[in-house]
Amino acid sequence: MKNEKLSKNKLVSWDEHLDKKYGFPGTDTRTEFEAKTQAFILGELLKEERAKAHLTQAEMAEKTGTKKSYISRIENGRADIQLSTLYKLVERGLNRKLELSIR
Repeated sequence: MKNEKLSKNKLVSWDEHLDKKYGFPGTDTRTEFEAKTQAFILGELLKEERAKAHLTQAEMAEKTGTKKSYISRIENGRADIQLSTLYKLVERGLNRKLELSIR
């Protein structure tokens, strides 16, 4: 019985977990999960950098010509963001440079 319990709770790799829960890479479900993950990561990065710049969401919105509610949605991973808006947020709002790469 103890061995059965161990096999049920077998540790799996992160990739195996994602494959089981969201399907294999390239499937619609997995692609949607990965897109939401990237939106979350981007939002966290912007939130962290905005805090380092000692700006409120309202101040960032004013500097970039956007709305506070939009900044909030981006930071919470709930909004798609256009590349031009991302540049505005980083370069005008944070006074930083944005670098993109394709792998």
